[in-house]
Amino acid sequence: MTTVREFQVTVDCADPSRLARFWADVLGYRVQVDGDACIDPTGVGPRIWFQRVPEGKVVKNRLHLDVRVATGLVGDERLRVLEAEGSRLEALGASRVRLLLADDENESCLVMQDVESNEFCLD
Repeated sequence: MTTVREFQVTVDCADPSRLARFWADVLGYRVQVDGDACIDPTGVGPRIWFQRVPEGKVVKNRLHLDVRVATGLVGDERLRVLEAEGSRLEALGASRVRLLLADDENESCLVMQDVESNEFCLD
C-alpha cells in the first residue's frame, strides 16, 4: 500500500497570478517563479496551484480553506484576533461574508471570500 506524503491544493480560477499573490500574502507563502502557484517557504504546508478555467464560479465551494489564526483562543480574545486578521485580509482584497459566533459545538469563525469570491474561513 502506498502512503501519500505530499499533496497540493488546486483552485480553479480566472486569474491565476492574482490569486497566487493574494494567497501568498494571506498565508506567508512565496509565489513560485511561474506565478500560478504559491508554496510554503518552510516546506511544511501544501503547494497551492491556481488553474485557469474558462467558466466562472457559480455555486458555493465544495471545499474551502480554514486559515487557523485563533487556534486555542475563545470568547472576546478570539473575536479580536479574527477581526484583526479579517481587516488585514480586506486590505488585500478579501471580502467579509459573515461572522459565525460560538455555539455549543463550535468556536467563532469569520467567513470570508478571496479576490475571486471563493469562500474561506478565519478560524
